[in-house]
Amino acid sequence: MKKLLLTGLLAATLTVSGFAQKPYKVVFYNFENLFDTTDDPDIHDEEFTPEGSKKWTEVKYQKKIGNLNRVLFDIAAEDRDFPAVIGISEIENRNVLEDVLAGDKLSKCSYRIVHFDSPDARGVDCAFFYRPDIFKLEGSNNIKYTYDRMPNFRTRDFVTMWGTIEGEPFYFLVSHWPSRLGGKEASDHLRMAAARQIRHAIDSVRTLRPDTKFVVMGDLNDDATDASIVEGLKAQGRTKDVKVGDMFNPFIALLKSGRGTLAYRDSWNLFDNIIVSDNLVDGGNGKLKIQKVGDSKFYGGIFRRNYMIQREGQFKGYPLRTFVGDNFQGGFSDHFPVYIYIAK
Repeated sequence: MKKLLLTGLLAATLTVSGFAQKPYKVVFYNFENLFDTTDDPDIHDEEFTPEGSKKWTEVKYQKKIGNLNRVLFDIAAEDRDFPAVIGISEIENRNVLEDVLAGDKLSKCSYRIVHFDSPDARGVDCAFFYRPDIFKLEGSNNIKYTYDRMPNFRTRDFVTMWGTIEGEPFYFLVSHWPSRLGGKEASDHLRMAAARQIRHAIDSVRTLRPDTKFVVMGDLNDDATDASIVEGLKAQGRTKDVKVGDMFNPFIALLKSGRGTLAYRDSWNLFDNIIVSDNLVDGGNGKLKIQKVGDSKFYGGIFRRNYMIQREGQFKGYPLRTFVGDNFQGGFSDHFPVYIYIAK
């Protein structure tokens, strides 16, 4: 009963008014295979059905929805305010996004959705939740991944949305780059192609509207220090090194400090990044720009709580995921969420 009362009091303190609460939090979270239980004949989702190899029932699906709802609520509770923007990857369709938002813990905040169906063979997409009281949406679009050397390659679209925060123009892009299937080196060129396509999109928008502030996020399937990010996106790891036209990636410093968002073979990777344009580093007096996280020296954060971590067995210490193979773990995701703060 005491826990329920505390949860109720906390929910009451969370505000959906973006005008008095600063700074604004921007989040990215890989939902790890959030599929509904219905077989879609147009995609390869058969394993995520009651008859499939994972025995993906409504009970398991609702457990997953509740878990994601809990994490997003706790991210909000950290600041007593819901994030302004949440980028998302590995979701099957708009319906599963609506189910997440319908949960009791998030229903108090009137998030809206930006989503487009991708040509990915498994049917997984990227999307945004955003608060219309903070981010004033002007438009959205999906950008098809293209690569001249492999014209028939199918993967997730890049999802974009643009508008204003406190009158300043923003352009958000969320993506999930091609995997390391076949090995990192063998697939490097696929992710470099993604980076260069995103960089071209940024430069094109900047040419038309130079004052636009860019926030690029996603599961990039490369570490923050890899060439696709550092060279392809022109992302610097220290604010003092950021020049006009560069990007700033606060997760380079976090990776170098030994932190990560997912574990593989007992080592940590940091594939989940939020990268900002130079004018969010040095935005000028009275303008919105990226802020340090609390009292730390870092400009980015990784959200992890004990309940999100595997406590025993072969994967002790790893993120507590939904499945290991076809064995249901009842967990949250194989990635931890990441976030930044933006304020004047």
